[in-house]
Amino acid sequence: MSMSDPIADLLTRVRNALHAGFPTVEAPASRIKLGVCEVLKSEGYIHDYVREDDGKQGIIRITLKYTADRKPVIQGIKRVSKPSLRIYSGSQDFQQVRSGLGISIVTTSNGVMTAKQARNDKVGGEVLCTVW
Repeated sequence: MSMSDPIADLLTRVRNALHAGFPTVEAPASRIKLGVCEVLKSEGYIHDYVREDDGKQGIIRITLKYTADRKPVIQGIKRVSKPSLRIYSGSQDFQQVRSGLGISIVTTSNGVMTAKQARNDKVGGEVLCTVW
């Protein structure tokens, strides 16, 4: 099975798992997905993630986060830049997500980070997704 958009696949797996109330979700590992998970963790959207070896490319196991009343912490997660339509942004041009309540995850020459970090580091990049 070829996958044209592994990032969208990761986001969909997370979305579906949250909707079903699963405690964890697994996805094939890649450097960029690990970067996305690192940002989600540092921004408090997920509890944790681990990369496990499976003899192939490896697996990321993400521990999802819910509020006390079992609502997912991630209200929405949306792919922005797609393989068919790449969305790049300069360091000053990142759009706010939900009036500042959400974050954009961007991949830059300095790695994967939030749009806010990219703005502070004065680097532009590809807007992977938004989370709120």
